[in-house]
Amino acid sequence: MSSLRSVRSGGSHRVDDGLMAVPNCSEGRDPDRIADLVATTQVPGVRLLDVHSDADHNRTVITLAGDGSALVDAGVALAMRCRDLIDLRRHEGVHPFVGALDVLPFVGLRPSAMPAAVAAARASAARIGAEARIPCLLYGAAAGTGRERPARLRAAGLGALDRAMRAGKVQSDAGPQVPHPSAGVVLVGARGPLIAWNVWLPGASLDDARAIAGAVREGGDGSGLPAVRALGLLCPRTGLAQVSMNVEDYRRTPLLAVVERVRREAAARGLVAGDSELVGLVPRAALAGASPGELGLPRLLPGQVIETTED
Repeated sequence: MSSLRSVRSGGSHRVDDGLMAVPNCSEGRDPDRIADLVATTQVPGVRLLDVHSDADHNRTVITLAGDGSALVDAGVALAMRCRDLIDLRRHEGVHPFVGALDVLPFVGLRPSAMPAAVAAARASAARIGAEARIPCLLYGAAAGTGRERPARLRAAGLGALDRAMRAGKVQSDAGPQVPHPSAGVVLVGARGPLIAWNVWLPGASLDDARAIAGAVREGGDGSGLPAVRALGLLCPRTGLAQVSMNVEDYRRTPLLAVVERVRREAAARGLVAGDSELVGLVPRAALAGASPGELGLPRLLPGQVIETTED
C-alpha cells in the first residue's frame, strides 16, 4: 500500500484530560517535508502520538495530545509551516482538499472535554487568521448549524470555495475573506472522537467503489449507516480502489457493522473486500465486541489505541 505510519509508543496512549488535535496536512509524499511538518508541532506541552501519511491521498494525519493552549500553539505553528512548504497550485491527490493545512480538528474524547475543544478551535482560528493571514472557517461544535462537517465546505473543491467566498456566500470566521493564493483556507473544528477507516477493494473499479460508498454512508432518505461518511476512491499508486470512511459515532454504528456492510455491498457486486486500514488512532471502546482480525486489521498495534475515561 502507499501509506506509511509512524507510531510513537510501544503501548496504547492514555489521554486522561480527554483533549487531542488531529491536523491533516496536504502533503503525503515527501519524507523530508513530512518530517519538517511533524517537527513543527513539537512545542512544550504537546505529545506526538501518531503520524499517518499516504501518497495516493497526498495527505498526512498527525495525532497530538496536550492541554488546550499548547495544542493551539502547535496548530498555529503548523499552519504557518504548511503555508511555507505546500503550494496547492501544484498539489494533487485523491482526497478532497481546500488547504495546505486542510483541517485542524480539536477532539474532545468525552463530553466534559468539549468546551476546551471549542475554545481551542476558536483561539486557533483567530491566531491563524491574524498571524498566518490564512482564512479560517469553523466547523463542528465550534461553528454550529450548517457547518457540522468539513465535507460541506470542501465538497466542490478549493476553486468553488474561492468563488463562493469572493461572492460573499461563504465568509471566513477569521483572517482574510478570500483564500490564500498558495495555502487556501484552514477548516478549524471541534468534535468528538472520529475513526478514519478505509477498506480496500481488490479488483474493483472506481464506479464500484463509489457505488459501495454510496450504499454504506448515511443518507438523507434514511439509507446507509448512521454517522458514517464514505467516499469511493481509486488510488493510482497502488492500483486499488477503496472505500474511505469517517465513522463519526462508533456508539451508533460499531466498526464491525461498518466493515460487514462494506463486505456485503462488495459481495453483491461480485467482489471480495480486502483488508482495512486505520488512519490515525482508535479509542479502545470502539474495538469492543470485535477482534482486529474480524475488522480486517490483523496488524493493529498497541500504539494505535487511545485509552481514555468516559464521563
